[in-house]
Amino acid sequence: MQILLPERSQTPLNDDQYYLLQQFFSTLSPEQAAWVGGYVTGRVAKDLPALPSAADIADITILVGSQTGNGETLAEQLHSLAAGRGLKTTVKKMGDYKLPQLKAEKNLLVIVSTYGEGEPPDNARELVEYLFSKRAPSLKKMHFAVLGLGDSGYEFFCKTGIDFDRRLEELGATRIHPRVDCDVDYESSAEAWMDAVLNVLSLRLEANSQTAESAPPSVASSSVYSRKHPFPALLLENIVLNGRGSLKETHHLEFSLEGSGLSYEPGDVLGVYPTNAPDVIDALLQTLHFAGTEWVTLDDGKEGFLYDALFRHYEITAITRPVMQKYALLANNQKLDQLLHDKQKLNDYLYGREMIDLVTDFPSGELSPQAFVGCLRKLPPRAYSIASSLKQHPDEVHITVAAVRYQSHGRDRKGVGSTYLAERIDGDTIIPVYIDRNNNFKLPADPDTPIIMIGPGTGIAPFRAFVEEREAIGAPGKNWLFFGDQHFETDFLYQAEWLRYLKSGLLTRMDVAFSRDQEQKIYVHHLMAEHGKELYAWLQEGAHLYVCGDGKCMAHDVHQELLNIVAAESGTGNAEDYIADLQRTKRYQRDVY
Repeated sequence: MQILLPERSQTPLNDDQYYLLQQFFSTLSPEQAAWVGGYVTGRVAKDLPALPSAADIADITILVGSQTGNGETLAEQLHSLAAGRGLKTTVKKMGDYKLPQLKAEKNLLVIVSTYGEGEPPDNARELVEYLFSKRAPSLKKMHFAVLGLGDSGYEFFCKTGIDFDRRLEELGATRIHPRVDCDVDYESSAEAWMDAVLNVLSLRLEANSQTAESAPPSVASSSVYSRKHPFPALLLENIVLNGRGSLKETHHLEFSLEGSGLSYEPGDVLGVYPTNAPDVIDALLQTLHFAGTEWVTLDDGKEGFLYDALFRHYEITAITRPVMQKYALLANNQKLDQLLHDKQKLNDYLYGREMIDLVTDFPSGELSPQAFVGCLRKLPPRAYSIASSLKQHPDEVHITVAAVRYQSHGRDRKGVGSTYLAERIDGDTIIPVYIDRNNNFKLPADPDTPIIMIGPGTGIAPFRAFVEEREAIGAPGKNWLFFGDQHFETDFLYQAEWLRYLKSGLLTRMDVAFSRDQEQKIYVHHLMAEHGKELYAWLQEGAHLYVCGDGKCMAHDVHQELLNIVAAESGTGNAEDYIADLQRTKRYQRDVY
């Protein structure tokens, strides 16, 4: 967990006090940080200026901005925890939020994710623009706290949460608890933040001599299995979808959910907890001169062999800045310290390197096994778009996974999750899985509504689920699919199924782009341009448009082409407003990564 303090100049602390506070917080676990926050708040609660009234405390809004649904899950968890303490909260999604309401908020708890290169979720864009515009109101009557979600593997870690936190303060709002930035293993950090924030609000209620009525927590899920308690699934099928000679290796995997009580809808995500590859662990242990039989204590207090810790508990491939900073404190290496202070060189170094490169390039002779695991972050689950309809495949869930293998800096590399699924599981392997809801990527409620689906490569996965679902419920709405990959002969994923749907009429039309089958590469956005008039006509009919796949290049190109099409076909010059309205009304949804 990272608790980021405001700049020293914005605090009443002197340099020594500020440094000591930074050092102190860096040593705390999430639970310890929550206790400290609650204790300090309780000691000074009676002296806090301008305490909100009990009525104001009861008026708490949980505002959530999420791309994949993790934020919304946490918001509901916070809502339930608050109810258990007698605090009344309302959960509001940023995409549905009425902007003028902002100045009326008394207590605002923001949960917001960051994806890509520091970008806000699609449903948060309008609010972010408003917040940073000249129209943003004074918020001097607001008390707030921010929880940021992100991935420290990216340069702009939790940037949207940072931006919210800073801007709310600039507009006059009072921070009731320091912002917490959560990495991919966010559960304990998020729960500690929730506990600390609710402690503050509860203590302020007590300071106003008010007694809150307790309320029952939200109804529990019908399944006992979750991200924290994954279901032990068994593999049913593992089929390579590519033909012989393909440069790609794409797997269709089917898992049994029998007895789990888990359910899902098209657009949802399957979380999978992988293990690290044994050969990768062996190479790292050899470089560190460790045997693997050393006894170590894990983050949760459990103990075990070092090898097992590296096998299933810690990430040993991708390097993040926090990991490098922790390792640098142990390595005592001047070159590493210099690298950490040169942003451009650091970015260049991080790209394509793993922990074995770090310990090879900057060896530490005094490093112990316990100190080494103390540098690492937890091995996070991998998220895959679900490629099946539960109505068509009861007690099953399907995913589409491309095995990642490549070379960088003179070493062979492999994707942890993708090669775990591709080559290290069989019918006897227990695969820990859970379902993540994604309410921002859902079929239209009206089955008559036309849909346009754009999904190259493994981005095709959720659209297989969409079409299966529409077949199962007999939805009469038109369905248009754009698909792209490298070669028609070897990379037309689920070809037989699409041809069957075309023949039956369920799939109204399908346009495909195989980039390497001709001298000039053709991608899905080129097909959009070719059929721009028809695509715009579908949108005018009320069609919903969906995009799934690479967020850095493909989704950007698709979005730009969509703007071009609307500008050309509407002739009104307000393409950006048109697209923004599609997003606001959830007629343009993206599942990008």
